[in-house]
Formats: sequence, C-alpha cells, structure tokens
Amino acid sequence: MTNPQRGGSFYDEPQIVDRYLDHRHSRTSSPNYVMEEPALLSELGTVTGLRVLDLGCGDAAIGQTLLNAGCLSYLGLDGSAAMVKAGSTALQGTTGRVELTDIEDFSAPPSSFDLILSRLAFHYVEDDESVLAACYTCLSSGGRLIFTVVHPVLTSYDAETQGKRTNWIVDDYFLKGPRQRNWLGGTVTWFHRTIEDYVRALTTTGFTLTSLRECSPSEDRLNGAAAELARRRRVPLFLLLTGTRP
Repeated sequence: MTNPQRGGSFYDEPQIVDRYLDHRHSRTSSPNYVMEEPALLSELGTVTGLRVLDLGCGDAAIGQTLLNAGCLSYLGLDGSAAMVKAGSTALQGTTGRVELTDIEDFSAPPSSFDLILSRLAFHYVEDDESVLAACYTCLSSGGRLIFTVVHPVLTSYDAETQGKRTNWIVDDYFLKGPRQRNWLGGTVTWFHRTIEDYVRALTTTGFTLTSLRECSPSEDRLNGAAAELARRRRVPLFLLLTGTRP
C-alpha cells in the first residue's frame, strides 16, 4: 500500500494532478519544456534495444517518445494513483506499462534494466542512497541512471513568491533535510540536498559519475521569446546527473 506520507501521494490530492499536468505541458511557459526536457533528451542518446525503467514516471509522457525511438521495453513506476491512471492512458496501444509503486519500495533482479530514468522525483525521497543502491543492483553492466531534481538553490528556501518570480533567495543551503513547500495550491515536502550530496550518494552506491548538467534554457524551444529566455538564464532550476554502472 502506498504510504500517504510519501511524495507521490501529494498528486492524488483533489485538483493537484490537473494543475501539475497543465503546468508541465504548457510548452514555452513551462521550465520543464524549455530547460529540463532538452537536457534530458540530449543526455539520453540512442535508446534502441534498451530496457527502460522510469522511476516516478508521472504521466509517462516520455514513454511514448522512448518506444518510438526503439527502446525494447518501458516500465514506469509512480506512487500516485492519479499519475498511474494518466500514464496508462498515455501509453494505450503501446507495449509500455505503468504500475503503482513508491520509489522507496522499488527493487528488481540484477541486470533487469539497461537504462533507468527519474525525472524530478528524487527530491521527494528521504533516503536517496537506498533507492540509488536498488537502481545499481538492477542495472546491467554499463547501464546508466539519469535523474533530474529541482536544483538545490531552489530547494534550500521557499520564497513563496506570487506570480512570475523576479528574485531568488538561497538560505540554509548546507542544512540538509526536509523542506515544506507551497506548491500547486498544496503543501508538499521536498528533501533538500546540495550538489555535493547528490554526487556523493551516487558514487557511494557504486556509480561512476559520467555527466552533470544544470539544464540551461534551450533557445530553440522559446520561439524567439527574448524576455523569457533572459528570465530563464538568471538562475538554475534543475540539476541533471548521470551515473554509469561499471
């Protein structure tokens, strides 16, 4: 049974999932579309023949993309029943699957997957090293884990800004731990870690760090919106890390 205190269950609150999906897929006004997604797709490279696991898959929007690109299989896991329903709908007519499972409870036999993705989910997880260790165990030799999180300069402090943010405050940056956030009309817990913390957790669990990106905005996706490009260049919103199993 899904633990109601875990991050995925936040998206089962009334109206939260709809607000999130509207925000996530709002194209040029969405930082996911103009910053996180381009960095992720660039990092992915060729996926032909790969067995893909997506932890915290949300509506599994990337599943169709990966299957169209030739991945052998796609399995998405999420702790939100509402997200699993949305993901299952999105993957109708494909071989992709979405299942209701908390990230913290995930495990799989050795060499079950060749590529593991986790997009903007690990900052909901209190014990990230346990999840990373489970990922390491189930990856094939040479397999990769690619994950994105909200950038630590943002998880450190909630300025509770109304409307479009014009300034950012970094505070208690080196104080690792839970932060209560006002998000999409609800209150959610994110676990703040520094960039150093994420790198240490990755390497401690056996991975070789093979990429670190801060997801600068993609001009191609902003359709000439110079003011929005300038705003998105002011502060990093996302952090992407890639670990490879030797």
